[in-house]
Amino acid sequence: MRRRRTRLTVDRRSDSVSHDRWLLSYSDLITLLLAVFIVLFGFSRGHQQSIQTMSAGIHSGFEELGLSKTQKVLETAPLETKQPLSAPTKPPSSPAFDAAELKKQLEGVLGDTMDKNAIVMQKSSEGLTISLRDFGFFNSGDAKLLPGAAEQIKRTAQVLIQRGLEVRVEGHSDDQPIHTALFHSNWELSTARATSVLALLLDDAKFPPEKLSVAGYGAYRPVADNATPEGRRMNRRVDLVVIAPKSREDAPH
Repeated sequence: MRRRRTRLTVDRRSDSVSHDRWLLSYSDLITLLLAVFIVLFGFSRGHQQSIQTMSAGIHSGFEELGLSKTQKVLETAPLETKQPLSAPTKPPSSPAFDAAELKKQLEGVLGDTMDKNAIVMQKSSEGLTISLRDFGFFNSGDAKLLPGAAEQIKRTAQVLIQRGLEVRVEGHSDDQPIHTALFHSNWELSTARATSVLALLLDDAKFPPEKLSVAGYGAYRPVADNATPEGRRMNRRVDLVVIAPKSREDAPH
């Protein structure tokens, strides 16, 4: 009877020990998962010093638990830090446009032509308008430039090129009907004159083509009353409309 009780007691103790062994593996797994989550959290924060501090702490804890192999994994993992996003740099704004200063510079370049009123300049909503009156640049009903006119236009162009300005060449006329072998209307004449000036700017003055445009308006944009000879004389012109540069901040996106 005594021998049976002893065997029963031994068997129960052995069963108890075998059931508790899984707790060791479970605790190791939980510890490793905790370490992984701490490292991932450190990566997300982007602070390398904090990661190293946490890594050292984990290493000390693992050494006490006899799990120093985990440290090798942490050391081989790259410690990447998030670089702060640099604010986008603003493109440089275009230089300020001073119509009065530009007019003064052109007056010094053109000289006698300004005194004869063959060229008239005035500030406009777009920048500065340089009006080439037809009596100083064209014969009546003709689109061919007069001798000496090209030199005045080239001098004007050089100033505008140096400043990197854009120009729209506009042809205008009075309201007197015209019908010649070359031109059937004032509209055709105004457009042909503007084109002649445009060709001079491109070919002789070497004006950047991307900064030029041309238009012909005929008698439909007068600057004076066509009822008088003086008014019609003012309306027969080719305008160089200098367009003031806009800053990039004001440009539409």
